[in-house]
Amino acid sequence: MPAVAGWFTGEEDDFRLLGTRCQACASVFFPREDDHCRNPHCGGGVLEEVPLSRYGRVWSYTDSRYRPPSPYVSNPDLPWVPYTLIAVELEAERIVVLGQAAPGVTTADLAVGMEVEVIPGVLQKDPEAALTTLTTWNWRPRR
Repeated sequence: MPAVAGWFTGEEDDFRLLGTRCQACASVFFPREDDHCRNPHCGGGVLEEVPLSRYGRVWSYTDSRYRPPSPYVSNPDLPWVPYTLIAVELEAERIVVLGQAAPGVTTADLAVGMEVEVIPGVLQKDPEAALTTLTTWNWRPRR
């Protein structure tokens, strides 16, 4: 089950983030925009859903080594597990998309400019209820 409906589609090699593109100015948005073109220089146009590029280049990256404060929701009874965040430039769309790195990918595995690909990931999984797994996207170095 997706964490946010309409943000991505497909599985494995067919997995893609979904954005929207303004037909008037060709601006691409992610997260998607369904109401109006956010380009301040555009008079507005019809927004169409578009699959985004599967590959991009690392624009920046960092890691999260502490449990963020409220309003971030996490179970204080579970140990905090650090994770890596990657900002990825999608050249064709001319946007940068932020996401978590795939499990096992650390900042030591990354370099600005290296190519990465988007893959499906798990945001949250309830071990007692298989139907409550929330999916998201992750970035990993391109193989």
